[in-house]
Amino acid sequence: MLGFLKRPVVVTADINLNVVALTAVGLLSRLWHLAYPRAVVFDEVYYGQYISFYMKRIFFLDGSGPPFGHMLLALGGYLGGFDGNFLWNRIGAEYSSNVPVWSLRLLPALTGAFSIPMAYQILLELGFSHCAAMGAALLMLIENALITQSRLMLLESVLIFFNLLAVLSYLKFSNSQKHRPFSLSWWFWLMLTGVACSCAVGVKYMGIFTYLLVLAVASVHAWHLIGDQTLSNVCVLCHLLARAAALLVIPTLMYLLFFYVHLILVYRSGPHDQIMSSAFQASLEGGLARITQGQPLEVAYGSQVTLKNVFGKPVPCWLHSHQSTYPMIYENGRGSSHQQQVTCYPFKDVNNWWIVKDPGRHQLVVNNPPRPVRHGDVVQLVHGMTTRFLNTHDVAAPLSPHSQEVSCYVDYNISMPSQNLWRLDIVNRESDTEVWKTILSEVRLVHVNTSAVLKLSGAHLPDWGFQQLEVVGEKLSRGYHESMVWNVEEHRYGKSQEQKERELELHSPAQMDVSRNLSFMARFLELQWRMLTAKSDDSEHKYSSSPLDWVTLDTSIAYWLHPRTSAQIHLLGNIVIWASASLAMVVYVLLFFWYLLRRRRSICDIPEDSWLRWVLAGALCAGGWAVNYLPFFMMEKTLFLYHYLPALTFQILLLPVVLQHVSDHLCRSQLLRSLFSALVVAWYSCACHVFNMLRPLTYGDKSLSPSELKALRWKDSWDILIRKH
Repeated sequence: MLGFLKRPVVVTADINLNVVALTAVGLLSRLWHLAYPRAVVFDEVYYGQYISFYMKRIFFLDGSGPPFGHMLLALGGYLGGFDGNFLWNRIGAEYSSNVPVWSLRLLPALTGAFSIPMAYQILLELGFSHCAAMGAALLMLIENALITQSRLMLLESVLIFFNLLAVLSYLKFSNSQKHRPFSLSWWFWLMLTGVACSCAVGVKYMGIFTYLLVLAVASVHAWHLIGDQTLSNVCVLCHLLARAAALLVIPTLMYLLFFYVHLILVYRSGPHDQIMSSAFQASLEGGLARITQGQPLEVAYGSQVTLKNVFGKPVPCWLHSHQSTYPMIYENGRGSSHQQQVTCYPFKDVNNWWIVKDPGRHQLVVNNPPRPVRHGDVVQLVHGMTTRFLNTHDVAAPLSPHSQEVSCYVDYNISMPSQNLWRLDIVNRESDTEVWKTILSEVRLVHVNTSAVLKLSGAHLPDWGFQQLEVVGEKLSRGYHESMVWNVEEHRYGKSQEQKERELELHSPAQMDVSRNLSFMARFLELQWRMLTAKSDDSEHKYSSSPLDWVTLDTSIAYWLHPRTSAQIHLLGNIVIWASASLAMVVYVLLFFWYLLRRRRSICDIPEDSWLRWVLAGALCAGGWAVNYLPFFMMEKTLFLYHYLPALTFQILLLPVVLQHVSDHLCRSQLLRSLFSALVVAWYSCACHVFNMLRPLTYGDKSLSPSELKALRWKDSWDILIRKH
């Protein structure tokens, strides 16, 4: 029984020394003097803030992408012992001793290094030669822009890594499909494809382009699988279900997991939670949660409340009034009601408090037991500090003449009676008898006399309105908008009928134990919506550029300049590689359509297996370039050269594919092949020479003289910095 112990245990493994060597040189190129410069480099000032938020567990929102990439950078900080205490306010600022620079930059450097052997393996899985695969990897190795981006605390190299991992995993799965379907390796590579796709999307929203590309290729392969008559119906169904689970279900669950972990980590209130709903803010430790802890849940007649506008744009604000009245005559000559102003005020203030009153009773206190206000009830809102009623009437609003003015009614003893009845409409109700709840209920206040809805117009009032935001009455017929929706944020049960006692009450907090914890899905959906609708910074930047500038490398970015010498780091590509990759793309497209036209005439210039390999390589490499580049023409945001790097990576993969195809199928004689090979060697030598010349600007570890810097300004648009001594 124990006879196996008498024999030695032998493990055999196939080790591709090319992969080992490429990994080693990749690590060397990316990790060399990684902690240099010990200063904030370009967008490190942006990502560093979020890392500090993670270290301090403070909630933040970044509209540029999901939190997975930020969490990976924060992991480096955590492993390096970073406490989050650093002021990320200036590019070029020296890092303090508590900032583990090497650790923070390690993950992007590792992903950049591992992308090199991955490029090699992708070409092999596509069926191309070791020489072509090695060429793709070596081009990735010496591409200056990829090196620069991967040596800093930035996310492009991480995105590229997961893009390539998704493509490589799918190719390995596809090749396993031909020989060992449903084997352990088949399942592994299929699942890894889904995980890599979700990670790419989780790093930056740009990752969705590669995900959609993989889904498209997988869909075509699945369509061919359905037509395979050698497979039973049950087998085909199992194949389709496996692909759906791995490529649709797993990415969805992974995406949710990223946000779940993110919300667990950042549980404290911070500067970014102001744009979130009151319910979301109340779920965070500190901040609004500290103010609203223990508030009554159900709004009753006599409740004292603050009403926050749900829309939150242009800034979060609360329904507000004060003693000042609207001017008799506006600047444009129109008249007003001269009633007390009602505005939306973007700061906490005692004048934000209102009392919910029963129109049939005079009392302004809560009964015992409280009488809750329900959907459809008619109420009056009394301003807490001035005791005047919220009112609207057929008078044009000051800045929105097509809407009604909203005011607090002042009795001037003229023929303008008060119209202060409002019907409560709970927008997110589950039944028509729903009780108005603090924080949770989103309500509209519909004016009984005119059917106008209380709405934030968003316009800033002139100086007579103290630059506060205009509130109007909008006719229901004009449709629904979030600016018409309000929620109770702060709430207490009024106990004092006398005004002076009530004013003291409004200044003091109320405490009653009521729990209002939002579910994860409610927080996720709100956070996702805020991220997708967050206004991106579309202002011009000194180093911003257009997508047309990227292909021809007509732009560069000065990332860092040494404070005393001329040493500097630039995001600047290897111009030989960029130009060659663009040329290879043109050649591929022309050859593809040439072959396609001739095949339509039943003329096959290349064997069928070569044609299928050529099409698949184009779908993944040329397609990868297209889906990662062309969408930028439709984006209204500030763009930079580094946005092109994921697309460039796919172009670099296509370049050796085209070179091998020309050598194998277009060079008809051995002499032509030898001559073409010599030209390829000379071309690669030129690329290496350019890499070496630009190396000081890539690593920033060498100070160049003004004449040397001028010699590197090969294009007038390259903003290489030259000090004037």
